[in-house]
Amino acid sequence: MYLHRPESEPERRTSPLALRISILSGLAIAIFAVLFFRLWYVQVLSGDKYLTQANDNRVREIRVQAPRGDILDRDGKVLVANRTELAVQVRPEDLPPPGPQRRAELNRLSTVTGMTRPEITKALEDGDRAAPGGPVILKKGLGVDKVYYLRENQSSFPGVTVERVFTREYRQGTIAAHLFGNVGEVTAEQLREPRYTGLRQGDAVGQSGIEYEYDRFLRGKPGTDRVQVDALGRPTGQLRSKPAEAGDNVRLTIDADLQSYAEGALASFGLPGGFVAMNAQDGEILAMGSSPTFDPSIFTRPITQRRYRSLTSDETDAPLANRAIQGLYPTGSVFKMITGTAALEDKLISPDTIFNDTGQLKVDIQTLRNAGKAVYGPINMSDAFKVSSDIYFFSLGLKAKASKGHGQIQDWARKYGLGERTGIDLPAEVEGLIPTPAWRNQLYKEGLTDRPWSAGDNINLAVGQGDLQADPLQMAVAYAALGNGGKVLRPHVAEQVESVTGKVLEEIRPAPRRQIQISDRTRSTIMSGLARAAMENGGTSYPIFGNFPFPVAGKTGTAERGVQPDQSWYVVLAPADNPQIVVAVTLERGGFGVDTAAPIAARMLEQYFNLPITPPEADAIRPGGVAE
Repeated sequence: MYLHRPESEPERRTSPLALRISILSGLAIAIFAVLFFRLWYVQVLSGDKYLTQANDNRVREIRVQAPRGDILDRDGKVLVANRTELAVQVRPEDLPPPGPQRRAELNRLSTVTGMTRPEITKALEDGDRAAPGGPVILKKGLGVDKVYYLRENQSSFPGVTVERVFTREYRQGTIAAHLFGNVGEVTAEQLREPRYTGLRQGDAVGQSGIEYEYDRFLRGKPGTDRVQVDALGRPTGQLRSKPAEAGDNVRLTIDADLQSYAEGALASFGLPGGFVAMNAQDGEILAMGSSPTFDPSIFTRPITQRRYRSLTSDETDAPLANRAIQGLYPTGSVFKMITGTAALEDKLISPDTIFNDTGQLKVDIQTLRNAGKAVYGPINMSDAFKVSSDIYFFSLGLKAKASKGHGQIQDWARKYGLGERTGIDLPAEVEGLIPTPAWRNQLYKEGLTDRPWSAGDNINLAVGQGDLQADPLQMAVAYAALGNGGKVLRPHVAEQVESVTGKVLEEIRPAPRRQIQISDRTRSTIMSGLARAAMENGGTSYPIFGNFPFPVAGKTGTAERGVQPDQSWYVVLAPADNPQIVVAVTLERGGFGVDTAAPIAARMLEQYFNLPITPPEADAIRPGGVAE
């Protein structure tokens, strides 16, 4: 039945309040639905994921550094190894938040470690880490009593632990310090280099010396530890770990006994200098040193800027400088071997040509003289080497051609290896300088010198003076080339890489850089003159080597160095008839070569050939010729 609403009944209308309630209810239902579905997603669909993340908050993965390989001498004697020591380590994220509690803990740490609070703060900000992502090493070498104190009061030191860490140990003290180098945390710049691919910030790498050159073998492979920790970051259990693999050992060509003896002989004069003893046939470095030296263990601890400046300052003779491969010196008369080669090979003079040494040579308005104003009269080249006639070699310098970037003496100096790096397996080697007309004229053009090239420059070069710059290793390589028949060797300090069990993994046998052509006549003439200089009465080093048990071929040098006292040089090949070893020695402010450098070289040969060691005072009473 259809019912009509009475005309008089009013129409129903929805009130505004009811509408609002409906809208809010709908929104509440929608929000509840979103939250419900989100909770369902988190609990049901992603439960495992978040459970894993929650567990990870209680688990730390720490990269474990590998112990570095040992460095051995040629006979297997350990020169550099590792030792473990206790270190205070701090994980900054586990310290109390900045405020009174953190300050109080750092004050307590200051009392235990002996460091000031600012020093601790700085170390936490940019100090060495035990491993990438690991704690900061705050202090090494902690005493046992302090270790017990920290462990007994662990609750007062959240984020602080005491662990054993590896530290380089130098078994021979300061011996060969310049060769070994040091280890430090890899830098951000280094991480961009291909040689450090796979490393992370915090990894320890070699930063200089052998440690740097053979770092890829020495550093080993790091491992990882997964450790469960409590709310304070303290380890509560070991989950699993991947052990680190120790680095390989590097065996050097160095003879530790010769190295030690040579450094002692050099240091006995108390003057800056350097020496090299090298196998003249294959380039093995038997000993290499520089004075003053330093204690390499200083780099196992943070080093202050003041301490570092003292190691590099001219006021302390820069102990960090390795003068054997970084010395930039005029060589004096030891360079005459190169001038003699150029004169004979380029037919400026013959071995038997007689030259009348009147004791002086006039060049323009200047008169040049021999050392000690000596006059030698008629001499040939062998005689000139024996007595080290400056006038003879001045005349060769005047006669030799020198034009543009070349020159007869300059070209032979380059052939022998001067003016370039020898390629030794040590970083930071310098090139030195062979002065040429083009080089000096360019400096003059740029206003960096007061004159262009002149004949006097070539005269100076002929006797190893002027702008020439060379170091003991370069001179050792040059003399070795004369002694071995023309092989310009690539010297090397490392002999082989070995596993921890002693298995040879890699042999280091670098080929010679080149072979230079020296006629037998040239070689025999110069070698004869050098042998006479050492073994014949009147020779420049006869006071030192006159009674040596077998012939050697050696040359003294006395180089002028501006306002400084003369520099002493000596280079010797032994035995003279078949050289097996070459020794080059130089001392700054050492005076005549026969007075300081030659005695050191003699003691080194006596040690190497296992001969009776000559007392130092005996050198002073031997008969001799003109000092040089």
